[in-house]
Amino acid sequence: DEQFESPSKPKFPILLPHRLRVTTEASCRPVKYTTQMIADGVEDEEKWLAAGIAGLQQNAFYMHRALDTNNLRDALKFSAQMLSELRTSKLSPHKYYELYMRAFDELRKLEIFFKEETRRGCSIVELYELVQHAGNILPRLYLLCTVGSVYIRSKEAPAKDVLKDLVEMCRGIQHPVRGLFLRSYLSQISRDKLPDIGSEYEGDADTVVDAVEFVLQNFTEMNKLWVRMQHQGPAREKQRREKERNELRDLVGKNLHVLSQVEGIDLDMYRDTVLPRVLEQIVNCKDEIAQFYLMDCIIQVFPDEYHLQTLEVLLGACPQLQPSVDIKTVLSRLMERLSNYAASSSEVLPEFLQVEAFSRLNNAIGKVIEAQPDMPIFGAVTLYSSLLTFTLHVHPDRLDYADQVLGSCFKKLQSVGKVEDNKATKQIVALLSAPLEKYNDIVTALKLSNYPCVMEYLDTETSKIMATVIIQSIMKNSTRISSADKVEALFELMKGLMKDSEGTAEEVDEDDFKEEQNSVARLIQMLINDDPEEMFKIMCVVRKQIMTGGPKRLPYTIPPFVFSSLKVPPSLVRQLQGQDENPFGDEATTPKTIFQLLNQTIEVLLTIPAPELALRLYLQCAEAANDTDLEPVAYDFFTQAYILYEEEISDSKAQVTALHLIIGTLQRMHVFGVENRDTLTHKATGYSAKLLKKPDQCRAVYGCAHLFWVDDQDNLKDGERVLICLKRALRIANAAQQLSNAARGSTGPVTLFIEILNKYLYFYEKVNQHITVDAVNSLIELITTEMQQNDSSSSAPDPAAEAFLAGTLRYIQFQKQKGGTIGERYQAISTVKE
Repeated sequence: DEQFESPSKPKFPILLPHRLRVTTEASCRPVKYTTQMIADGVEDEEKWLAAGIAGLQQNAFYMHRALDTNNLRDALKFSAQMLSELRTSKLSPHKYYELYMRAFDELRKLEIFFKEETRRGCSIVELYELVQHAGNILPRLYLLCTVGSVYIRSKEAPAKDVLKDLVEMCRGIQHPVRGLFLRSYLSQISRDKLPDIGSEYEGDADTVVDAVEFVLQNFTEMNKLWVRMQHQGPAREKQRREKERNELRDLVGKNLHVLSQVEGIDLDMYRDTVLPRVLEQIVNCKDEIAQFYLMDCIIQVFPDEYHLQTLEVLLGACPQLQPSVDIKTVLSRLMERLSNYAASSSEVLPEFLQVEAFSRLNNAIGKVIEAQPDMPIFGAVTLYSSLLTFTLHVHPDRLDYADQVLGSCFKKLQSVGKVEDNKATKQIVALLSAPLEKYNDIVTALKLSNYPCVMEYLDTETSKIMATVIIQSIMKNSTRISSADKVEALFELMKGLMKDSEGTAEEVDEDDFKEEQNSVARLIQMLINDDPEEMFKIMCVVRKQIMTGGPKRLPYTIPPFVFSSLKVPPSLVRQLQGQDENPFGDEATTPKTIFQLLNQTIEVLLTIPAPELALRLYLQCAEAANDTDLEPVAYDFFTQAYILYEEEISDSKAQVTALHLIIGTLQRMHVFGVENRDTLTHKATGYSAKLLKKPDQCRAVYGCAHLFWVDDQDNLKDGERVLICLKRALRIANAAQQLSNAARGSTGPVTLFIEILNKYLYFYEKVNQHITVDAVNSLIELITTEMQQNDSSSSAPDPAAEAFLAGTLRYIQFQKQKGGTIGERYQAISTVKE
């Protein structure tokens, strides 16, 4: 504990040294309590704090009593004893702060007393000299700062002289914690008394220089004390010391905040004086914690405009910092602030161009990475990600800048090899996502040649995530990728979703896999170009890419490829309709060859196998060929569908579904001549009669009736063959009834008869002369009889069949009441109600 004697005779008794005060009068009992604890060797910090607070409060009580009686001598004595509690070395910074704040509150009351004393005629100059006679230096300096605050307010001396004296005198405390809090107190009481421009304490023309010099000197000394803490104590307590230092860092940083509030500091003074002095102290202290924190303080407290105009100086200090300093965070925060500054107003963008901000930042990052060869890849990618974000905000039109950043990142990744750090991977995703978020257009991102190079360093799962992000961007902005080279570049980015990685056999969640492939399917639908030649090139690129996906992906990707190729309007196939010669001079782009490409693509599904899906796509292509009047092509697709039906589809339910698809598609075809249509129709009716279950046979057969009656084609209205199909359906329904009766011992359901009745009514309404009213009435009578037999039998009635029949009869009644030609035809049909 330092102490010094005043060279002149003190005007009040010098206090006894701390170690001797145990023998003094009762007024010093708190000190005796503290000293006794020291003697007993009690090292419990909580007890030391309690003892210190007790001693402080005890002396504060006597100080207040002296203040109330205007007893200056006792006020100074007890305030000095109160402040002596701050001389302890037993408390951690956190606990010491609690003790300090209690003393601080008391000092504010003492300062008010000093002000009143000066009003009552006490000389502030004499008071300023008087407090310097205190026996211990720490209480002496606290009192000196308190009186100094009043001295400056009195304006009996220039503020700069008093501040200079105070900041120099504080050098007497070299204990790190005690010195930091003392200088923090000095900073606190002087911040509103600096000789700043416009301040009531403003002095000569160079007054701002004095204010800046005071704050800088105090900052320098505080930083030295703060750094010295790191080197005191055994090495095993390094972690504890670092924690304590972090608790005290704001005491040092407040000086920079005070500097930023000085009105007289303009850009020139900041560039020529403030920043160089601060950076010099930061670099020379060679302390990791101090360098990181203080660099961050500079970035946070000073204006963005100043950072921009002094970018070269600020960045020049970065490579000089200790290798262990987290420089990536410092530079990232700097670029973030500059990015926000650029986004705040378009008027500031010329300033960025004037100072060549991008080049300076790019060079600085390169030097930092070069100066720190051991920097983790996460740190390097973070720097490039921040630089890219800055570039996209400040120079959105300079794609070459963005590509240059990606290229630098790619080179760094090359030197490292495979990236296994999860944090680095996330930063790569952030880097790649930045252009998508800025431009909202994948087409622009595809112009960046280094974009896919960087994406190569993502692991399989992250590559999928990034590919999904790209697809979502395309969907959100309805982006159309309309050129083959861009489609190829896009699929290069989508490799994670398009095919399995080599040497990987990871279990994939089925739901996640479906969602991923559905995303790819939606993407394929966006690949459209109105130009036939370019669209065919796109088709070839897409087909090439999806064929690498393997059997598990093809059922998801081939259907959208087929439908995208046949999409209308406009349709590539329809644009080429009727062209005998290829307009591009290349046989590969004729309509027939396009259908051949689709045929070859669909055939791949048979290797999976997925015959039902292939059959659906064959029928879809047949219908497209029908629209382009390509009869041979349409017939070939139908032939392929029939072969699949016969050879690959064996499940009875799948056969029923496939056969109804065939019948429905064939009914819509108009391109076939008589011979081809009869062949296909004959096959379809033959398949219908061979279905396993009688009800399925019945429904397929009466469905075939529509093949012989097409409303908009007079040459496809063969009423006789329609009647043959319906009569055959009746026979099959009757056979189904008999089988049901033999198997169950009761009459089977009449639903099939009601369905056939509805088909009779349909063709009767279409004026098919072979469907007579007698045939309809006979069928109604048959159904009625069957329903009555069901009611009289032991089996329960079928509510569904009864409701179906009732609805059919209501329809007949409705048509009768409708009137007109249709009404006249329906008048002859009898119902149960009649």
